Amino acid sequence: MDLQTPCNACISINRKPDTQRRHSFPKSISLPKNRFKTMSELRTQVAVKYDTQQSLSVPSHKVTVHDRQRDVVYEFFVPEDQYILHTAEDQDITLPFACRHGCCTSCAVRVKSGELRQPEALGISAELKSKGYALLCVGYPSSDLEVETQDEDEVYWLQFGRYFARGPIERDDYALELAMLDE
Repeated sequence: MDLQTPCNACISINRKPDTQRRHSFPKSISLPKNRFKTMSELRTQVAVKYDTQQSLSVPSHKVTVHDRQRDVVYEFFVPEDQYILHTAEDQDITLPFACRHGCCTSCAVRVKSGELRQPEALGISAELKSKGYALLCVGYPSSDLEVETQDEDEVYWLQFGRYFARGPIERDDYALELAMLDE
């Protein structure tokens, strides 16, 4: 009977974990200095980490948001590598949103001046992007930026209205009453 030497994969699978091993981090990696808790939309506490050292090395841009629904103007700074909506929320600024994934038009804005990148913005067509529309939840500032919030239904209509109807759909209460009688 021939005994075979186990391969490297078998050795690593069967090896017992080394509980004495200590992890050492290189000096170039800095761990978060400030930690605080915030509330999510579901009212559960989540930990938010903010590393001041890392943020200083990334350029920040001034973002001005004209919130038409609340008739308020917000000004805040956003690093180029962070979403505009998330940074606003970290600074206790409440802006409209729904999905947070760039798939709807709740956080849609019209760019008045400046530039932003939004590679994950699936909720806005290329045509609307070229007309200056953007989504704050997946938008990164590329320069100082001034935007104005839009009505979600208006943006949705601009994007999908020509495909679904000839105009805004009016509610037909009589048809609704007839449908209720059938049940």
